[in-house]
Amino acid sequence: MNKVICVFSSSSNTIDHAYFDAAFELGREIAARGDLFLFGGGLTGLMGACARAVHSQGGKVIGIIPEALNEKGIVYDGCDELVVTPDMRERKAQMDIRSDAFIALPGGFGTIEEIMEIITLKQLRYHSKPIVMLNINGYYEHLIEQLKTSIRKNFAKAGCIDLFFITDDVTRALDYIRDYIPESFEERWLTDVEHRGNDTVRSCGAP
Repeated sequence: MNKVICVFSSSSNTIDHAYFDAAFELGREIAARGDLFLFGGGLTGLMGACARAVHSQGGKVIGIIPEALNEKGIVYDGCDELVVTPDMRERKAQMDIRSDAFIALPGGFGTIEEIMEIITLKQLRYHSKPIVMLNINGYYEHLIEQLKTSIRKNFAKAGCIDLFFITDDVTRALDYIRDYIPESFEERWLTDVEHRGNDTVRSCGAP
């Protein structure tokens, strides 16, 4: 069954061309597999590159953009469907609701915030969708190491690293999404919240 794949990525045009190569490859492959590409609606950077690559293979592009950014030169006006939201929070909510899977290409503060939020929502069991961090040229190595540090120091449980898949290969990323089966986790696998009758008890320490 075709999936709606949400891609978070950079809007910068001043980055290494290797990142653009990955964005083009990802867009072409999404379209070739018959999946739908959903993104933040931007014209520039990896956002626009990925959208153009989808269209180059006859794929469908869905853009979701806040009203304040819906301007010529900012928005990718070739979207097959463009959803304009009142603000950034609603934009992210619509991206989350409408997507079957999430991929983060390299990006700046906004991209990192988006991928971390979607991982956190999965941790809290608001969804069970596949998440991929596309680690092109080792871009996310420091972020991944920080997440591992949070686990080593007991700020997060060890299983949290399995909430998402890390790869530098576009084909492996999309294969992971295609083959993904949501996992069932024990009640306290992700948090330190215990339920005792009608009361909720939060544990201060690691389990």
